[in-house]
Amino acid sequence: MSSSSASPSAAESLEVTSTSAVTVHGPSSVPDAGYHMGVVPEVVHDSPAATPVKFYQVGSFAVGNRLLPVSERSVQSDPKRFNSLTSGHRACQGCGEALGARYALDAAMRAADGQLVAVNATGCLEVFSTPYPETSWRVAWLHSLFGNAPAVASGVAAAYKALGRDEIRVVAQGGDGGTVDIGFGCLSGMFERNDDVLYICYDNEAYMNTGVQRSGATPPAARTATTQAVGADPGNVFGQGKDLPRIAMAHEIPYVATATVADLHDLEAKVTRAMSMRGARYIHVMVPCPLGWGTASCDTIKIARLATQSGLWPVFEAEYGEVVASTPIRRQVPVEDYLKGQKRFAHLFNPVRRDEVIDRLQAQADRNIRRYGLLPEAVSPTLPPIAEEANT
Repeated sequence: MSSSSASPSAAESLEVTSTSAVTVHGPSSVPDAGYHMGVVPEVVHDSPAATPVKFYQVGSFAVGNRLLPVSERSVQSDPKRFNSLTSGHRACQGCGEALGARYALDAAMRAADGQLVAVNATGCLEVFSTPYPETSWRVAWLHSLFGNAPAVASGVAAAYKALGRDEIRVVAQGGDGGTVDIGFGCLSGMFERNDDVLYICYDNEAYMNTGVQRSGATPPAARTATTQAVGADPGNVFGQGKDLPRIAMAHEIPYVATATVADLHDLEAKVTRAMSMRGARYIHVMVPCPLGWGTASCDTIKIARLATQSGLWPVFEAEYGEVVASTPIRRQVPVEDYLKGQKRFAHLFNPVRRDEVIDRLQAQADRNIRRYGLLPEAVSPTLPPIAEEANT
């Protein structure tokens, strides 16, 4: 593909196609803008990494792999899976990060045929999986400091490139603290250089390993150890934090995606697609934390699903700065349904219900629904007045 001065703008060239399974934002022609370092890619995917399978026996996506052809079953259903993060680790019961790391690394290992090096930032994942002298990792694994995992991973990739070992792939991983805050500079540098690394952020929305302190990914109004539910505006303040998937898109890297542990096939498919590409790639995964969020350990998947179905956590894919696919909301729920199951938001309902805060969070979800086309246009939330939008 090549660009042309006669090509339409990025906004004009996008054709949005909605189905019951996915919304595809496919470029009708290659736009002029949106390509890393001005290089137009040879391939831009025009379909999502995963298409949800409907199991008609129960009318849901809840049934396991037994009705699928073997080639379409999840990596986790394979008895010969790599078990990259194996049993014996010390994660809390119901830990979303342990699930996310196991799903993602096993998918990456299969895509790389076992030729993989994982670089880990400091955080829950590193601590619960490697209490000296033990380890739960069955993959070449490296840990250095809290904030330099992207830089270390870039160095590992450069070393293997210098050795002519292009078959060995590199994955870096960390929590939201080591990604959104402490490692942000190194991550941005990795994106800017377009280093051949897949970085996966397991986002549990706070510094859980050190006592549930606020991070740049902590949502507004959430209670943490450093944003207590006290005062006139209890919980985390509005207007702060970082939307890192969109920041990654601004770097115009080859691939950016969001996912949750509530959809195993989707997460595995996105990791597989990312591993099929070269250059800097980024996947942002929601991993609920029962301890920090104040949820039942058995509700981890349920909470993650409510986040997507309310619109607070949009699930999408982007390539070279352009959204190419999003997963529509299947059964929309109000944001309140997501909030009520978490003690970190309990102060929004007791002792006095704070409707103004709940409405502001709902407005954020509505904005995501409009921005990523998560509902058909006929039922999508309408744009609020400018003054109201400015306050959300």
